[in-house]
Amino acid sequence: MVKKAALAVLFAITLCPLASFGQIAIRIGPPPPVYENRGHAPDRGYIWIGGYQRRDGDHYTWNPGRWERPPQDHQRWQAHRWKHRHGEWVMEEGHWR
Repeated sequence: MVKKAALAVLFAITLCPLASFGQIAIRIGPPPPVYENRGHAPDRGYIWIGGYQRRDGDHYTWNPGRWERPPQDHQRWQAHRWKHRHGEWVMEEGHWR
């Protein structure tokens, strides 16, 4: 009986959607983005990854943008973004897709 209960709990945990490790939720929204002068790409195939406001303890800090090559051809960058959900601000980490 104990084994069945343990298996049921393990099964339920594996089915629960988990939030990204990079997500944080706070009540104070981020300041507006900072204007960045991109300059020229260092070479063909580089994509601009824009900067974003990240939470640093009790305040926001600007994380500057950069030029980067995609890990695989034809991938696009999905930018970092803050979303307002249920009275809190949640950071969705940027990623290649």
